[in-house]
Amino acid sequence: MSGPALLHPRKPDMNTTVQNLGDEASNLAQSAAIGAEHAIRSTQHMAQQGLDGLGNARAQTGAALQQLAHDTSTLTHRGMDALRDSGQQLREKSSHARQATADYIQHEPIKSVLIAAAVGAGLMGLLALFSRHRGNGH
Repeated sequence: MSGPALLHPRKPDMNTTVQNLGDEASNLAQSAAIGAEHAIRSTQHMAQQGLDGLGNARAQTGAALQQLAHDTSTLTHRGMDALRDSGQQLREKSSHARQATADYIQHEPIKSVLIAAAVGAGLMGLLALFSRHRGNGH
């Protein structure tokens, strides 16, 4: 290198500086665009996961409600069947008791009248006792 070049170092020219600044700005803009694109994709991915989770929760809740409705229906039918069976058994027992009472009255009419009179007298005595007890304010 010669002497005058050392004495006056070469100043960067304006075009090179502007070009370098333009390149840096372009690189920054490109990096920002890539970052924004990643952020958008990440947001979309998270939103999709949220929607998938919501869809799964909805499906599970719907299935649980359907199972609950089915179980309720099954229990209702079982209860109605049990009630129907109990009613039938009660009718049969009542019919049997009525028939046994009628047979007893036919075979033992005097005893039947005496038993009926004793039961009636006992009920009247209880009624009188309770009426008197209530009349005293106790």
